[in-house]
Amino acid sequence: MSSFAAFCKRNCLYLAWFVSVIAVAGSLYLSEVLKYEPCKLCWFQRIFMYPQLILLGIATYRNDKRIIPYVLPLSLIGGSISIFHYAEQKIPALSRVASCTVGVPCNKDYLNFFGFITIPLLALIAFALIAILLWTGRKEEAQDTEQ
Repeated sequence: MSSFAAFCKRNCLYLAWFVSVIAVAGSLYLSEVLKYEPCKLCWFQRIFMYPQLILLGIATYRNDKRIIPYVLPLSLIGGSISIFHYAEQKIPALSRVASCTVGVPCNKDYLNFFGFITIPLLALIAFALIAILLWTGRKEEAQDTEQ
């Protein structure tokens, strides 16, 4: 096992919490500083990201990996919403079928770096990183209890 993988397993809670801090800070920066109004799907993604900041922060402080089975579904569900949101932005036909009817349209691109990096993709990356980090930490804990 590489030293990087061992580092990630050992510090999965710290790293996942750090990713959630960056994601929440970025979300608040975009809405409160740059005044980008969140769409309906953005709100659902926030609903699944914001609690992770608090839960992972408490678990990190206590060094309690027992939180992983409870937080992991938040990342998986939030990531699924991000995938749908990103698809709605990049596939025009999908936005006509399942469009947001209230407020900001969900297919609106506030950010579009290099033609493919949008806010839902950034959220997806954060959810995926948290899920991967928690999954590796979960595996380590399962191995520890078997011995």
